Amino acid sequence: MTDRKTLKLREPSGADDAPAIRRKGRGWEISESRLDALHERAREMRRNPTPAQQALAAALTEVETGGYSFKRQHVIGSAIVDFACQPLMLVVELDGDEDAAFAADRTRSLTEVGYRVERLSAEAVLADPAAAAAQVSATMRERWHERRARPQPNRAQPNRSGPRRPRG
Repeated sequence: MTDRKTLKLREPSGADDAPAIRRKGRGWEISESRLDALHERAREMRRNPTPAQQALAAALTEVETGGYSFKRQHVIGSAIVDFACQPLMLVVELDGDEDAAFAADRTRSLTEVGYRVERLSAEAVLADPAAAAAQVSATMRERWHERRARPQPNRAQPNRSGPRRPRG
């Protein structure tokens, strides 16, 4: 009797890899009920944005974003972030009345999974939304260049031992 071969996942290599995904809570180590509550809270926050969030969202439609878009009040792990651009792994947070220690912990946890967090003052956004959007656009370009400069994993090339022969 022969042994059956099964597919196995390779262990992540290198310091830049994201933490291993657990088989709980849509890939995060969070219960399904907690994730559902987070998504419901994010939905409520999208329905009732702050004036600074409204101003930045409107200003972001006027600047060059390279074809990328942001999701408002997006759930990442156990955090609800103000604006998230998933392809660029970029998060924009508006600092308001939240605790500074809480914000620092959330920034650290998002950075650990590969996101770059850009923090803007809500007062600065309300004072000049166009300047805040221009700053976000510049950060997006910078992040695009960072991610493009990173070495990509080698993709398996077909193993061909010689020139292809015609069938026939």
